[in-house]
Amino acid sequence: MFINFFYLLRSRGLKVSMNEWMTLIEALDKGLCRSSLVDFYYLCRSITVKSESEFDKFDMAFAEFFQGVETAEDIPDEVWKWLDEEIQPPAMLDRLKQEFPSYELDELLKMLEERIQEQTEAHRGGNYWVGTGGTSVFGHNGYNPAGIRVGGESRHRSAVKVAGERNFRDFRQDNILDIRQFQMAFRKLRQFSSRVDAEKTELNIEETVQETCDNAGMLSLVYEKPRQNTVKVLLLFDTDGSMTPYANMCSMLFQAAHKSNHFKDIKTYYFHNCIYDHLYETPYCKWGDWIDTEWVFRNLSSDYKVIIVGDASMAPSELMSRGGSSYYSHYNEIPGVEWLQRFKRQFSHIVWLNPIKKDHWQYDYGYFTIDRIGEIFPMFELSIDGLENAIKKLLVSR
Repeated sequence: MFINFFYLLRSRGLKVSMNEWMTLIEALDKGLCRSSLVDFYYLCRSITVKSESEFDKFDMAFAEFFQGVETAEDIPDEVWKWLDEEIQPPAMLDRLKQEFPSYELDELLKMLEERIQEQTEAHRGGNYWVGTGGTSVFGHNGYNPAGIRVGGESRHRSAVKVAGERNFRDFRQDNILDIRQFQMAFRKLRQFSSRVDAEKTELNIEETVQETCDNAGMLSLVYEKPRQNTVKVLLLFDTDGSMTPYANMCSMLFQAAHKSNHFKDIKTYYFHNCIYDHLYETPYCKWGDWIDTEWVFRNLSSDYKVIIVGDASMAPSELMSRGGSSYYSHYNEIPGVEWLQRFKRQFSHIVWLNPIKKDHWQYDYGYFTIDRIGEIFPMFELSIDGLENAIKKLLVSR
């Protein structure tokens, strides 16, 4: 029976090897988790999970097998999108006191499955469908003392079951980043480091192990020249306007980059909507608080890795026209698109990170400019997967 848990983990996308599974069985035989399911949870996770990004999958598989909770993966993505939309909470008044019918858990789960099959659109404030607000037994941010909360956060602590209580959701690959995740992604640029012409003072662990084995177990230390960091990074942030909702995310990226010790040099400048004649030295983009964009081309070598962060969303004239700058007093003789093309020609390693979800690029406001800029630069969504793919792009020769 227990082997079914192994197959469940594998079916949920966790690459658990037979060697890891046998290690878990050995740990159980030795009583390392005693009789506690909680201890078993941590023991099993420490052996079978290889990355923090898999915590969420493991958490849901564990809950499904040992608690019988329907996993979030069994609820269609379309339902999650409906539930993630902005909530307009209704006035509850005396509704909290009204009587609600009670259901057995099995009946509730069957009803939830039927609703998902029948539902074709988002619902808010109702009493039947999976939705937000209202008094339905399914959904979140409403009230029903005997329902199943689907998504959202608990307010009344009265849900009979929580569909897919996702304690590790923040570690999923498609989630928006936090500062720790930014730092982990930036670490991957360290492979650009090179050896300096100096005395061999740095212990090479792998070579030492190999040489020791080849030397019949007699310790043989292998040293190599120290590594010098040669990575140089230029960060360019779009700021204000439509980027305001993403200000906190950009701040975290800025902090992660500047706290990193993986770079030989890092420079940060700002722009509003599009790059023109000037780049600003602060996110306030104040008059005179700038450098000439030409200065960047003259003083920064082409081996800088350039990361541009912006939603690329603006009026077409701001990108394509002379005088298109949204600042009335800043007339640009050269259209923004030409400045961007100059960056492309100057720097062979350059990417654009867009905080707007990728599946919105084709119909969000500014879709024309998003598409046009995406033709100039490799554009990636500002998510864990997106940033890692952007870093990989910076690692290639062109």
